[in-house]
Amino acid sequence: MAHNHAEQELEQRDSLPTLIEVLGRRTLAPVDLFSFYIYMRDQQRSVDYLDFWLDVSQHMSLCRHYVRELRRSMLLETPDMDKATSKRSSQFLDNFNLEETSSHPSSAEKGSQEQKVSAILRGEDRTKSVSKSRGQTNDYSPANSLTSNRSDQLLRHSSDRPSPGAGTASMEPPRPSFMTSSRLESDSPGHTVARPDLRASAEKILYTFILPGAEREIVLPQPMIDRMVYAIEEEGRDDPEIFDDAKDYVFQAMERDAFPGFLQAKALGNLVPLSILIRLIIGLLSLGGGFWAGYYCILRNISRSTRCWLILPFTIGTYLIVSYQYKLDLIAAYLGFSEYTWMNWSRVREPYVKRLLMMRGNMALLFFLAAAVGLSVLFIFVPGVRF
Repeated sequence: MAHNHAEQELEQRDSLPTLIEVLGRRTLAPVDLFSFYIYMRDQQRSVDYLDFWLDVSQHMSLCRHYVRELRRSMLLETPDMDKATSKRSSQFLDNFNLEETSSHPSSAEKGSQEQKVSAILRGEDRTKSVSKSRGQTNDYSPANSLTSNRSDQLLRHSSDRPSPGAGTASMEPPRPSFMTSSRLESDSPGHTVARPDLRASAEKILYTFILPGAEREIVLPQPMIDRMVYAIEEEGRDDPEIFDDAKDYVFQAMERDAFPGFLQAKALGNLVPLSILIRLIIGLLSLGGGFWAGYYCILRNISRSTRCWLILPFTIGTYLIVSYQYKLDLIAAYLGFSEYTWMNWSRVREPYVKRLLMMRGNMALLFFLAAAVGLSVLFIFVPGVRF
């Protein structure tokens, strides 16, 4: 039922998707998350920003799953909820509901969830500190939590990304780890998350993207970097709110600088820059050859039947030049395909984008036919001369 509702929503869409819809995997090819990842990697050359955003989202998924398991563990281990320790811990979990009200929660709902998760994690830290100061050893991490080896495995899995050649081999999502939130939310004990996993996840983000000289350092305002470093290294925090400002900053940067070009490339065209450049070069050579042959036939007074061969270079040349101008392959547009890497095509599944490409294809076809027919008729029927 939900699947049918999502398909109906896509069919009724009469505008291009927003960045939050693309990142939330609410769109289809060629304006899906996979295509945006390839675009950021190959054309924008700033995939580190997208990877940071996805890693922070994955960190939020881990935190949400940890809190859900924490609540479930407390209900199982202290069902009476009358002990003082249980009351202290349960006050952070009362009236807490991480189940999403819809398949695609709004930004406000997601923000509210992040605040709740962060408040619970900070509250648990305070509870542990009080317990340790009183000589108690209560640990509210979920039962059967992951060992350190399991934590390392999760972190290695969360760093999976498509290699520069991986996108040419399959249409699998570029970030398998980003798609694992549903698996983490299962009831299987093997997917339980421990508190050290959250710490390791936060430190991984810090050391990979934030610290000066990091392996994949992204450009952020220095005060923002200082706050994150202090929160993680000095305060020992690992809640999602640590990265809120940086996540919003990166999102706005992608929305302003990269996303408009992505929509223009994928929703209004179906070719990658290399294909466009090659079509321009071959098209100019073909037209140049057609003009040379045409003038030669006129000056040598070649018969019109022989000049009919001029249709071939003029047709090829105008087709490729029109493809360059519109950044659109007409045949692929009518067949419903879009190029995501050089000579690798995927089917257009987004209904609104498919309609846009068809409309632009019709306009480009008229221009192509007018130019090809006009040049062919001109050089075939113009009277020849002989010196």
